Amino acid sequence: MPKIKNKTKKTVLSENVEVCKSIFSKSIGLMFSKKKRSLVFVFDREKIIPLHMLMVFYPIDVLFLNKNKEVVEMKENFRPFTFYTPKSKALYIIELPQGMIKKTKTKAGDKIGFNIKNRKVYIYYSAITL
Repeated sequence: MPKIKNKTKKTVLSENVEVCKSIFSKSIGLMFSKKKRSLVFVFDREKIIPLHMLMVFYPIDVLFLNKNKEVVEMKENFRPFTFYTPKSKALYIIELPQGMIKKTKTKAGDKIGFNIKNRKVYIYYSAITL
C-alpha cells in the first residue's frame, strides 16, 4: 500500500493508504467503517468535489490536492453526518484520521508525495462524493 508524505514538512501523513479510483469505491469510502484509516480519491480532472459524512461515525481530516499534489484546501475535524463543499478544485482528495493535519503541521501550499501507479483499487468505505 502506498505511503503519504508531506514533502514540504518531511513528515508522514499515513503509512497505510487505500486508493479509491472506481465510481463504487469513491461512493462508499469510509461509510459504515469502524476502522480509522486513510483513503486517496483519484479523479479524472480537477474539479470542485463536495463531500458528505453520512454513515461515517467518526471525524476525519481531509486534504484537497491539485494536479501537482499541492494542498489547495483542507478540512479539519470533518464531523459525522455533515456536508462540505470546498472552494478549490482538486484532482486528489486524501482522507486522514482526525488530528493528522495538525500533528504534521500540514498547510495550504505544501507538496504531498505518494505513488499510486499500478496499485490495486481498494473498495472500502468513506465520505462519498456527491
